[in-house]
Amino acid sequence: MPYPVSVQMEPALANRNRLTTAFRLILAIPHIILVGGISLGVVAGGGTFRNTSGQGGLLGAVVFFLAIVSWFTIVINETHIPAIREFAMFYLRWRVRALSYLALLEDPYPPFGDAPYPASIEVVDPTGPRDRVSVGFRVLFAVPHFVALIFVLLGWCLTTIAAWFIILFTGAYPRGLYDFGVGALRWLLRVEAYMLLLIDDYPPFSLA
Repeated sequence: MPYPVSVQMEPALANRNRLTTAFRLILAIPHIILVGGISLGVVAGGGTFRNTSGQGGLLGAVVFFLAIVSWFTIVINETHIPAIREFAMFYLRWRVRALSYLALLEDPYPPFGDAPYPASIEVVDPTGPRDRVSVGFRVLFAVPHFVALIFVLLGWCLTTIAAWFIILFTGAYPRGLYDFGVGALRWLLRVEAYMLLLIDDYPPFSLA
């Protein structure tokens, strides 16, 4: 069965906007402040969740605090408060747009909040009772992904820098680099959705 977190992207390979590409990091600053940049916004700390150095932005700090609340509600009575879940989804939808823009995967400026955009994320709600054991030990279970993502995100940063130069000179994003960027984004967001307790299925070690 397909994994319950999917990222859709409308490929933007040719006729790229060189001007906005040149100043992309500056243009993306408002979104970086709100929903973070290309980094893993949650790590293990003292056996619980914590946002790291504002990597998830201001909204991310709120979302990861609410993940702590959700950890207790799910472990105690298998309940994920709907309002918390919806706010976490709002954050992820905004984040996928902002990261797609920052990483040069798309050219249109992302909206502040919910609005149509060439990049999107879908999370299928868990069916049946929540897995309390998986939730209870979520941080420990996710450690292998934290380690793997160190290398994936490093590679993504390097390929994005290479793509920046290529787009400036040619106006095109090479397909291989683009596909790797989309895959890295997909992996990152699957792990973040897992850490936000939106799903119980263990994320695959895959860019696909």
